[in-house]
Amino acid sequence: MYRLDLHTHTRFFHWGSGPTGYDPTGLRLNALAAGVRGIDGFAITNHDYAYSAATTRPTIPGIEVSTADGHVLVVGPDPPSRTVPGEWTAAETVERAHDRGCAAILAHPFRGSQARDSGADFDAVELNGKNPEHVERTRRLAARLDLPLVGGSDAHYPVEIGRAYTLVDAPDLTPAAVADAIRGGDVDAVVELGRLDRLVDRAYTESHGRKGWLD
Repeated sequence: MYRLDLHTHTRFFHWGSGPTGYDPTGLRLNALAAGVRGIDGFAITNHDYAYSAATTRPTIPGIEVSTADGHVLVVGPDPPSRTVPGEWTAAETVERAHDRGCAAILAHPFRGSQARDSGADFDAVELNGKNPEHVERTRRLAARLDLPLVGGSDAHYPVEIGRAYTLVDAPDLTPAAVADAIRGGDVDAVVELGRLDRLVDRAYTESHGRKGWLD
């Protein structure tokens, strides 16, 4: 059983709706933070930009696609390298993910997203570390959709790594094995919020609320 954070970003800041590219410093710091928190590996899911660098700690290729319906995480051996925000629907994104041997995850379903009502054939629903107030609502959604839950911190800073993560029952940490475990439902979500995490999450909730992103 592996502990994987399936939603992380290597760029600390991102502006506008365009892709957020690879930041090697951010990746190295995230790897260090993952080790401190006992995380076995993490997916690199920058906005509309995939990168699969090897580090001292296992990484899983991924991308956070800004679909016409909301954000979708694509994780596995061959995610799309670049996507255009709003170009694909959630259903089209899931179909392309499956064609590439990847898993497709409904990301933060109650933050600025209607993807939960898109009818897309998702493999899992995410418990997002930035919005702990949505945990029970997300659990009910996953039950209604009959989908497993995965956990992702949605970290933009190293200190956020691992506040939510996924227990993955896979034979190894290869991207294909992780994608297969997600698609097979051999996963479970965990949210672990310390005092600092709760302070940071409260700030995110207030910020997202002011922007009108919370459903």
